[in-house]
Parts: sequence; C-alpha cells; structure tokens
Amino acid sequence: MNLNTVDASLLQKMFLAGAKSIEAKKEYINELNVFPVPDGDTGTNMTLTIMSAAKEVTAIQDLDMKSLAKAISSGSLRGARGNSGVILSQLFRGFTKVVKEHETIDVPVMAAAFQKAVDSGNISTSEIKVGYCTEFIIMLEKEYTDKTEDEFKAFLESIGDSIVVVSDDDIVKVHVHTNDPGLAIQRALTYGSLTRMKIDNMREEHNEKVILEAE
Repeated sequence: MNLNTVDASLLQKMFLAGAKSIEAKKEYINELNVFPVPDGDTGTNMTLTIMSAAKEVTAIQDLDMKSLAKAISSGSLRGARGNSGVILSQLFRGFTKVVKEHETIDVPVMAAAFQKAVDSGNISTSEIKVGYCTEFIIMLEKEYTDKTEDEFKAFLESIGDSIVVVSDDDIVKVHVHTNDPGLAIQRALTYGSLTRMKIDNMREEHNEKVILEAE
C-alpha cells in the first residue's frame, strides 16, 4: 500500500520511532566525535533533546497537527542539551513551522518542511577555543523582537563562539562557549528569568578524555 499523505497520528508514530532509534544509537554517534565540536557527547545530547520532545509528544491529549508540532518544537527546545542538541531543536522548529499549517502532509509540504528545517538549522561550527560550555533558558518577561535577538547574538559573539540562540513563544534557548559565563548570564537576565542553567568546563572534560584514551 502506497502512502501519499501523512496525518498527525502517523507523524506522531514516526517521530517516536525516530527518537527511539537515536537513543539506541547514541553511543555510536558519540564515537563519531566530530560535529559540531569534538566533545564526545553528541549522541547523548541529541538523545536527551529528542526524548524531551518525545515525552511531550506522548502526552498529547487531543492530537492534531498543530498540537503535535507544538510538542515537538517546544519539547525539543526545552530539553536541548549541548550544541548538537540545540541544533537538532532548531531543525525540528523549522520543520514544525511548516507542517503545523496543514492537517495532512503531502510530498510538496514535506519537502518545504525539510527545507525550512535546513534553513533554521544553519550556524557556524567551531573548534573548542574557550573554557566553558554555557547553556540556559530565558523565561521572557519583556518584549523580545527580532532586533532584540540580533543584538543579543551580537553580544554573545563578542564574548564567545559556537553560539546558538533559539526563541519559541515565551522562551529563548541559549548555548555559547565563552571564557566568562557570567557576562552571558548577566545580559540574559535583562530579558527575563533563567532556568535549566548548565556550565561545563570543556578544558577539564578534554583533559579527562585524553587521560582515558591514553590508558
């Protein structure tokens, strides 16, 4: 039987199956250790990200394309871990922006959704040059426009690299590699309160990895 369209129920099943597949292969992905930065936890971060979305997708009460798109986009963004996880959430965000406008997805809509995902997921990659991988979510309490986001990104670029800033309704997910996490946090606090803060010392993690590989 050939399928010409995908409805919300089928897309939900497809997404959950994909999430399980990434979870099953996370160690293999970790071993690749090349993108977007060589930190050895890409598979773990992608798994944590997509399983956060899967939790919200599973909990949907009244399933339709809009509620499914919201669960995928919001769930992945809130649960995004590491640079790779944030990039994955951007891909989902772009994809869902297209599909949420349709009750069923045909080939042209699917192609448009994939293209939007690619457009949303494009950021520069980088080598590890600074000390701290800094992540947090801003719970917005003030007006946050495209101009505001551009100014915020410009500030982060002035203090670090490997920057990803993704907004969705009333939250903003931030990832930056910087030698001074406090500066990023102080600026973010001007937009709202912070949650899910995480700061990792990448130099320390790198040294531990080198030691383990040498044993």
